[in-house]
Amino acid sequence: MMAAACARTLSKVARLVLDTPTCRVTNAAALVPRFSMRCQGRAYGTGGAGFRSRALLAAPTRGSGRVLGCAFLLGGGFGLYQTVKLTLQRHHADEKSNAPELGTDLKLTLYQYKTCPFCSKVRAFLDYHGLPYEIVEVNPVMRQEIKWSTYRKVPILMVNGTLQLNDSSVIISVLKTYLVSREKTMSEILTCYPEMKAKNDRGKDVIEFGNKYWVMVRDADADHLYPGKDNRKEEIKWRKWADEWLVHLISPNVYRTPTEALASFDYIVREGKFGTFEGFFAKYFGAAAMWIISKRLKNKHHLQDDVRQDLYKAVNDWVSAIGKNKKFMGGDQPNLADLAVFGVLRVMEGLQAYEDMMEHTKVKNWYRRMEKATQRES
Repeated sequence: MMAAACARTLSKVARLVLDTPTCRVTNAAALVPRFSMRCQGRAYGTGGAGFRSRALLAAPTRGSGRVLGCAFLLGGGFGLYQTVKLTLQRHHADEKSNAPELGTDLKLTLYQYKTCPFCSKVRAFLDYHGLPYEIVEVNPVMRQEIKWSTYRKVPILMVNGTLQLNDSSVIISVLKTYLVSREKTMSEILTCYPEMKAKNDRGKDVIEFGNKYWVMVRDADADHLYPGKDNRKEEIKWRKWADEWLVHLISPNVYRTPTEALASFDYIVREGKFGTFEGFFAKYFGAAAMWIISKRLKNKHHLQDDVRQDLYKAVNDWVSAIGKNKKFMGGDQPNLADLAVFGVLRVMEGLQAYEDMMEHTKVKNWYRRMEKATQRES
């Protein structure tokens, strides 16, 4: 509106000057009303001494009025251009400074076991999106840190100290929905993922969550988030694959032999939250127990005698699904499937299973790109 008013004023004054074919100019300022606009402390005058030139104040000749009009239009137009330009620059700068950064309005606290693949998935998501969060390491024996929660598994994510998010895939889907579309509050988004009671294959009551692999956004946002025809379907497919298949290959591989089981529990005790007695007990008795349990898990999930081969096949299937022409499953940037698979595989770092995976599969290049993408700024 301000620019339009300026243009109208300049047009009127220019017509006044141009319609005077011969005018005796003794004071150019008398013909031009003073008009100024301020932008960031600068003023652009269209009259007064600052606008006079020696040519305009010289002895009048025929057509001097038209010269004055042309000069006026050029000077005024330049002044208008600079004014509008600087005004828009200030407006955009104000908008940028006032716009909140993604996630800066969230205070996130993650209750976790560091070596849990599901907790690792959530950390990978938070790190990739640059969301600051605090970590509360939970003692896996007593779990006193989450005694206030009726939901007794990890990860648990507390949002702003009041809203509790359970289940790694629900946590990721809720946060992604919130970051993509700010139309609803976090609490409203959470209602899209209803908690349901079910029974597992052993007849034990378990809690499941509806829609947990879906990012609940409008069609317009979905088109931007998933530009390819099958992008959304593929993301959901591989997120489920990470939870329902890949994660079950971890324990049989890291506890494959007594030596590997002991090394794994040494890492778990070192990185986890254990008391002195708990740590000693977990390291030796836990390692022996998990070596035995890993054999049962191998039978339960119908794995080969050499469970490494199942791990290699799964990882290579993932790399093949990405394809040779893409950096990530999500294209040039990781999507939620990339983050889920990376989070699960990452818990093996430092163990023999991880070294073997890197040596005998094609995952290394993708994995290194994911490490870089999820690197937290110190």
